[in-house]
Amino acid sequence: MSDHAPQPATTPQAPDPQASRPVAGILWMVAAGLFFVFVNVGVKWLGPRVPAPQAAFLRYALGLVFLIPMIRPMLSVPISGRQWRMMIGRGVLHAGGVGLWFYAMARIPIADVTAINYLSPIFVAIGAVLILGEKVAFRRIMAIVVGLIGALVILRPGVREVGMGHYAMVIAAIVFAGSYMIAKQLSDELPPMVVVSMLSIWVAVALMPAAVAVWVPPDTTTILVLFGVAAVATIGHFCMTFALRAAPITLTQPVTFLQLVWAMAVGAILFAEPIDPWVVIGGVMIISAVSFITWREAQVRRQAVTPPAPATKV
Repeated sequence: MSDHAPQPATTPQAPDPQASRPVAGILWMVAAGLFFVFVNVGVKWLGPRVPAPQAAFLRYALGLVFLIPMIRPMLSVPISGRQWRMMIGRGVLHAGGVGLWFYAMARIPIADVTAINYLSPIFVAIGAVLILGEKVAFRRIMAIVVGLIGALVILRPGVREVGMGHYAMVIAAIVFAGSYMIAKQLSDELPPMVVVSMLSIWVAVALMPAAVAVWVPPDTTTILVLFGVAAVATIGHFCMTFALRAAPITLTQPVTFLQLVWAMAVGAILFAEPIDPWVVIGGVMIISAVSFITWREAQVRRQAVTPPAPATKV
């Protein structure tokens, strides 16, 4: 994310059924997925040329330019000490996930990174039960189990070699889920603009020491690529926000699976990565589980709280 730039702090509330525009919502989510794939391509192209902590830091530091218009409105928002601590803690947590994501992207196929990133909403559902004490129905438990089995289908430990990149991406998915849960709580108290902007600022600050420790003088191409990553990711998250405003998440969530299709295509065409049918099967299982959980939440609460996979990404 799995891909990238200031992200929506929360999943926007489901739109009024009278105002729902399903075709527009689907098209916006398709566009978001394409932009996130472009982000993956940029980071994959850089590969191990730049240490992961440095690449992640530069991506967020360069992306701060997009926050300039938000500075004045942010200064007028009162923030308590507890909220500051939560935002700083989230920034540190998310920074770890970003570093792991960059590390994984440089070492395993784009399709693997994309498919494993779908696990974040599954981990959000698990965290809601274990940490927030939400009640869970049997069908939701089964959906979570299906999602976790999908991860095993992708990784296939004992059948194929599972590298450090795979482990890093699984941990990143867990970290992004934790970051999202903190954002969900903060968004009930603060404007989303503040939550999003503070994430970008504190991630950059948290990544700085690790980046300095492994610093390699970047060339102009590296700077331009990472700035492009920040810009394209920002556009992608805006597209996702428009999608979720136009149509219910239960409709747009399954569309995110197309990102895996495109990731496999660009991986094969641009980076000669073999297409692994097991990754497709596992990805289908995970996104199906996430879509079911989202649908059930919408049925029970009339508001889906499980995030779309891109919402938890870098």
